[in-house]
Amino acid sequence: MTEHVWSYKSTSGHLAGTDLTGYKVEAADGSIGKVDKHSDEVGDAYLVVDTGVWIFGKEVLLPASTVTRVDPQEKTLYVDRTKEQIKNAPEFHRDQHLGNTGYHEELGTYYGTGAPFGGRPA
Repeated sequence: MTEHVWSYKSTSGHLAGTDLTGYKVEAADGSIGKVDKHSDEVGDAYLVVDTGVWIFGKEVLLPASTVTRVDPQEKTLYVDRTKEQIKNAPEFHRDQHLGNTGYHEELGTYYGTGAPFGGRPA
């Protein structure tokens, strides 16, 4: 099951209802872009991050569980993945994937906490 992947960690400091649009997003090894859209929906919380020039203007979808810390003063989110891990995630297309259960399962497995760095659990 991958449902836990789609929820904010209680230690992240995220308060439900906070508008994260425009917040900078920092991976473990540097900046990856800004939040373009997000959801606080229970069991389906995520961030859509506009990567700007980092990955040629693409967007990435990050499950809420990747957020380790929210800094409201700096308007910055910190995630527990490297730029390479995020870049290698299943490709995201907003019009195809936002409501797509199969894609969420695939991404949940990739980012799942039960396996190292998004690998499938053994």
